[in-house]
Amino acid sequence: MAYAAAGVAAPEEKAFQESLHSPDGNYLLEIHREAEKGSEAKILYQVSYKRKPVVDKSELSISLDNHLSEWALAIKEKPQGAWMDGLRLADVDREQVDSSWRPPYGERSQVTDKYNALTLTFEQQASANYKMDIQLRAYNEGVAIRYYFHENPTGIYYRVVDEQTEFSFPKGTLAWFEPWAQGPYSLLPLADWPGESERPLTLQLENGLYASITEAAMVDFVRTKFTLSHSKPNTVRTALYEPVDKMPYFATPWRVIMAAEKPGQLIEHNDILLNLNAPSRVADTSWIKPGKIVRDMTLTEEGAKAWIDFAAEHNIQYLLFDAKWYGPVFSFDTDARTVEIDLDLPEVIRYGKEKGVGIWLYVNQQALLKQDHELFPLYREWGVAGVKYGFVQVGSHRWTTWLHESVERAAQNQLMVNIHDEFRVTGEQRTLPNILTVEGIRGNEEMPDATHNTILPFTRGIAGMGDYTICYYNDRIKTTHAHQLALAVVMYSPLQTLFWYDKAADYGGEPEIEFFEKVPTVWDDTRVLSGEIGQYIAVARRSGDQWFVGAITNNDARRVEVNFDFLDKNRNYVATLYQDDDEAKTKTGVSLSQRAVERGTSLSLDLKASGGAAIWVREE
Repeated sequence: MAYAAAGVAAPEEKAFQESLHSPDGNYLLEIHREAEKGSEAKILYQVSYKRKPVVDKSELSISLDNHLSEWALAIKEKPQGAWMDGLRLADVDREQVDSSWRPPYGERSQVTDKYNALTLTFEQQASANYKMDIQLRAYNEGVAIRYYFHENPTGIYYRVVDEQTEFSFPKGTLAWFEPWAQGPYSLLPLADWPGESERPLTLQLENGLYASITEAAMVDFVRTKFTLSHSKPNTVRTALYEPVDKMPYFATPWRVIMAAEKPGQLIEHNDILLNLNAPSRVADTSWIKPGKIVRDMTLTEEGAKAWIDFAAEHNIQYLLFDAKWYGPVFSFDTDARTVEIDLDLPEVIRYGKEKGVGIWLYVNQQALLKQDHELFPLYREWGVAGVKYGFVQVGSHRWTTWLHESVERAAQNQLMVNIHDEFRVTGEQRTLPNILTVEGIRGNEEMPDATHNTILPFTRGIAGMGDYTICYYNDRIKTTHAHQLALAVVMYSPLQTLFWYDKAADYGGEPEIEFFEKVPTVWDDTRVLSGEIGQYIAVARRSGDQWFVGAITNNDARRVEVNFDFLDKNRNYVATLYQDDDEAKTKTGVSLSQRAVERGTSLSLDLKASGGAAIWVREE
């Protein structure tokens, strides 16, 4: 019942009921409130996908405590009791959007932005000065919900002390629980969790569907994790990092719900997170150049030039100087404007430019907080390509706001950014596209096993870019070498780190390094060909008229079928296969072979335990 939209005054009772379909009709989002005698009614929603339940009746609730600001301004007409209890529906508005846009880089060269929107505007019964919207969107890729607070003419500030948005799932649902952003995964029921879980949170429903809940546009706010409800079974709820003090108007981050019949479709639909963020604030993006990067751990001119020579020979665009080039990184007394080691940095930058290899510098948060206003213009003057942010604090309002403002200062000085440690993007790389990658991923710094790697794409991968730090020669790798090759396709990162713990001298002419030379880091199209969470995945990505395929298995050997139906009709292609091969006469045990393929060709890949395969496809 759209009271105000129909020009009819809202009745005294609080009940309402509205629904919203995705443009393709697959998602149905319903929201209602029923007046209950003797108690305040709750606003409830539910989500279904292709007529199957995804989220059962769940509460939408947020808690504010504005009393200090109201006291200070002597506000007399103000809400009493819980914020949600005093709301009266004042207006209902609907909107349809059908557009598209082209990002400067991504997993797809064009992003479709098509959705149906529903906005419910509420007023506090005590005073119409207090207005809040519940904004809902239904895309073909998922649904999103957030709270929006209008300006208050009294001038008071708002304090959001908690958000209790619920996600009640059908009985028997299992979740891929992750305790921190670089943590391991466990498949758990929605009961007795050992703590809060990271986002995105991927779930498996007994009705055969897969789902993911996450957040988008976590900007000028605090991070959310997910925790279990203490009062409602099979229910997950939001858990804010801390209270948030804001001046209205403002919105909370979007709470996003995605569903799919195959888990790979969650990855293919993750552009919804970009669409829920603001357009780019960087007008000229021509200087933002994705690519591959290696790092020099010797912090010497000799070591750096050896890597630059290797990079130039093997189509690698960047070299990173990692921590300690400017002194102790955890001290505020260190000056990141000076080189504190025996290194001629200007000469290395000059040599890299001569060879077509750009230089990135690691800078820890202490130095960035202290002096990024001075550092960034200086680094641009030096000719530095980008900055790797180290050990940033994440989650709180202060550090979230500082980080985005610092990244914008980097953009103003045409510096690209890689944010390491616990930080994860929520689509804000659309707004600040100089964020080329972030960590927030358990990658080869921890040397996880192959089973972990087959979980990551379906969980962390939904959030987008992840700097896994692919390694190749180091003997601590817990996978085969072909598995590491395939990760360059499976793990999306516009700044793709290669040879993480390796040395340039480790290279012994292994022919499969050709794949690292050829593989791009950004894509025109992405297809998940097949996969099951924690078992295996096969991904095909296109750049121009070439395709690259990566297939990995978990700790078990298995056969994976790759069907080439993604190729254009009536064209002939040649595929180079890079596979683990015990007969290969190299220290890495990877063989190369070629064969003709076309649309409809199917290949059976026999993957070793913890193994993988990479494929490069181009027209004959």
